[in-house]
Amino acid sequence: MHMRTAVVLAAGKGTRMKSRRPKVLHEVAGRPMVHHVLEALAACDVTQPVLVIGHGGDQVQACLGNRAVYAWQQEQLGTGHAVMMARPLISEQVQTVMVVCGDTPLLTGSTLAALWQTHEEKGAMATVLTALLDEPTGYGRIIRDENGNVAAIVEEKDASEPQKAIREINSGTYCFDRAALFSALDEITPANAQGEYYLTDVLAIFRQRGGFVSAYRIDDNQEIVGINSRQQLAEAEAVLQNRLRRKWMEAGVTMIDPASVWLNAEVKIGSDTIIYPNTIVEGDTVIGEGCIIGPDTRVRDSRIGNNGVVQNSIVLESELGNDCSVGPFAYLRPGTVLSDEVKVGDFVEIKKSVIGQGSKVPHLSYVGDATVGTGVNIGAGTITCNYDGEKKHSTTIQDGAFIGSNTNLVAPVVVGAGALVGAGSTISKDVPAGALAVERAHLKVKEGYRSGHKQKKSSD
Repeated sequence: MHMRTAVVLAAGKGTRMKSRRPKVLHEVAGRPMVHHVLEALAACDVTQPVLVIGHGGDQVQACLGNRAVYAWQQEQLGTGHAVMMARPLISEQVQTVMVVCGDTPLLTGSTLAALWQTHEEKGAMATVLTALLDEPTGYGRIIRDENGNVAAIVEEKDASEPQKAIREINSGTYCFDRAALFSALDEITPANAQGEYYLTDVLAIFRQRGGFVSAYRIDDNQEIVGINSRQQLAEAEAVLQNRLRRKWMEAGVTMIDPASVWLNAEVKIGSDTIIYPNTIVEGDTVIGEGCIIGPDTRVRDSRIGNNGVVQNSIVLESELGNDCSVGPFAYLRPGTVLSDEVKVGDFVEIKKSVIGQGSKVPHLSYVGDATVGTGVNIGAGTITCNYDGEKKHSTTIQDGAFIGSNTNLVAPVVVGAGALVGAGSTISKDVPAGALAVERAHLKVKEGYRSGHKQKKSSD
């Protein structure tokens, strides 16, 4: 196999995005669009391409880190100029250089692999990835010679009317012979309507030197779409979401209404899991087998074990063991850990707490900064009072304890194993294991109070 590398063009401002964020960092399926391009290259064993950066380059570099090496294009003088900036970072041992745009997140590794293979099998100086479009406006047109090889690429602003009628377009993705590429780049000039150094001008130089330019035409035109506006970003999102839904349904996941499910590209889902409508699964989330997720549920950066049920709830940066039940209308905040067989019911909020195996927080409770043992029952309306206005404090409820309804546990406090806390209590001191703790004011009853009160009001 020839030694390969790739140059990713990511220096543009993306004016039509109307954003302070560099265009290539706008997300599709939860990842920056340039991240998708790097993933496609990685599938072809290009693990550290040269990324040409300019506008917002520091942000791009901070986001991607060592996934690429970086060449700066301080002035955006065209695609040819961008590749010139990458030249010092490409080893002379490299034989084939792929050039791809950083704003084409729908390109797949299989398409790029086919482009590599076509280029190297044909021994061309360059191979262009092309597509046939019913509406080619805005794209450079492919001009072919009598042998079917690429004679030239004419940009839209430089094209004649007959050339504009050509439906085969340049995707902006190429493979080049490295030596031929950089030799030709030395000869191109900005003598065009844009006043830029066009990368496509090297093709005419190749032909003058007796070389030929081949093409690889793709069938799925969606792959080559570049993102230049928020509308195109949304269209790319829709395409990628359909791919992700199809991928997981083919892997054994049921989606009741696929169009209403939104998935992040990082997500992993086990077989026989059912996802109900209006569900969002995002970030670095792993869902086990046999789960029921949704409807109207959001899960982000979390782990859900096998046979879990999460309905009408929000789960953020949490870990759920096997056979857990959450919701409806529960809120698991970051740092929540549920062991196996835990039940979290309706209108329960849990934050930065560990709930032991088989324990239950059935409804209408807040548990924060707490450690809850196994087999604990926390009654409705229970609150861990973890914040004193200055600091957060922890609550510990040991194995087998029973917390009655409408209890306030004023942290720091420990409820011992097997202890019973009576309903309506405010517990501000530790409760020993096996003890009963009840804190209630003495009940006062004034008979006839209501009728006397009404008589007094009428006389007034």
